[in-house]
Formats: sequence, structure tokens, C-alpha cells
Amino acid sequence: MSEPAAATEAPGAGLPERGLRLVRGRAASYMHRRWDVHQHGREHVPTSGPVIVASNHIGWLDGPLLVATAPRPLHALVKEEEFAGRSGRLLRAVGQIKVARKRTDVGAIRQALRALDAGQGVLIYPEGRRGDGEFTRFKGGVAYLALVTGAPVVPVAIFGTRRAGEPSEARPAAGSRLDIVYGEPIQFPMQVWPRDRGMLEDAGGQIHRHLRAHVYQAKTVLNRDLPGPLPTGSTDV
Repeated sequence: MSEPAAATEAPGAGLPERGLRLVRGRAASYMHRRWDVHQHGREHVPTSGPVIVASNHIGWLDGPLLVATAPRPLHALVKEEEFAGRSGRLLRAVGQIKVARKRTDVGAIRQALRALDAGQGVLIYPEGRRGDGEFTRFKGGVAYLALVTGAPVVPVAIFGTRRAGEPSEARPAAGSRLDIVYGEPIQFPMQVWPRDRGMLEDAGGQIHRHLRAHVYQAKTVLNRDLPGPLPTGSTDV
């Protein structure tokens, strides 16, 4: 899969993308062969310039699926537990961002800002962890990134990567239909310092409502349900 010339960054700018670009085409081909992948609203993702892709999170496959098939390369914030052994080496090679979920990870924020400042794409899960995918839970990091950079926030709703009652590590059966729905972006003017708590809370509230509305609309249009909460004892709860 070739990448648009507009997305190419100058040497040394942003996060490394060579490995990501090499892997994306093969990974996308594999996923389309194994599953029935349908993408909707890809035109809502800008072809160049900074963008924050904010996705719901229902299962293990969400991240690899989006990174492989998105309209342009994305640097995802991935929990630090995944950066071990072979998987950790792969994540580093494809320019993903390690984030600690139990504290404010300044290093991860700086990496995300570095990517956005260079006109790259960042993938974030505002729910903070896998769950019902309804955006009932919301963490405000996406609002901070949006205000600091002025980057548009594109909502995404994923369906099919986990079925009702399955644990977070479940993989969909071969041939399963997977739907990825991109929505209209929400954007705020870049806010220079100072950015007070009220400003962040207001932006966060607007983004949260926008994400929830997008999921509701996607469910209605596709006539699909999300899998509901993770079962008791499942990881990532």
C-alpha cells in the first residue's frame, strides 16, 4: 500500500515512520484476507497535517486493525505492558508510543506532541482501556492534545473485534465482519499558555459528547450493537 506524498515528513521531523510504512501494507493485506473489513467515512481523515484519531476500544485487535488500515500512518498510544519482548521490539520499530496508564505520563504526551507538531497522525483511546466501547468512560488527554496543537479530532467507532461476553484478549473468528466508522472531526483553535482547568474541562466535555454521538449514529446506521462490558475477571477491566 503506497502512502500519499503529502504525508511524508522531512528527515528528523516527528516520530520515525519508515518501519510503520513498510509494515502497514502487508498487515492491511493480511487483515483483509482474514476478516471481512469494511471502512466507512475515510474522507473525514485529513490527508496531511496533524490529526488525532480518537477510537472506542472493545478488543485486542482494535489497535493493529486501525494502525494497519487507516487512511494514513498513525502513532498509537499503547499501554506500556505491551512493550516487552518481541511485541515491544515491533511496536518500537513501527513508531508507536509507550504510555503508562496509572499516572500522567509526561514522556508519552511529549512524544504525541512531537508527532502532531510535525504534521503526523496520533491514535488515542479516550476510554483509557478496553471495555464496552460506548465512551461511557473518558480521559481528558485527548482534549489537552487538541488544545495545545489545534489538531482536528476524528472520532472512530469499531465493531466486531469482540463479541458479547468475550474477554478483552479474544480474537474474532476468521471471516467475521469488522466495521470501522470514521466521523466528522471536531476542532478547537490552538490555545497558547495559559490553558486553565476550566478550558480543558470544557473542551473535554465537547469532545466526549461528540464521540458518544458518533458511536450512537454508527450503531444506528450499521444496525450493529457493541459487545457490552468485559466479563468479570477479564484483563484490562
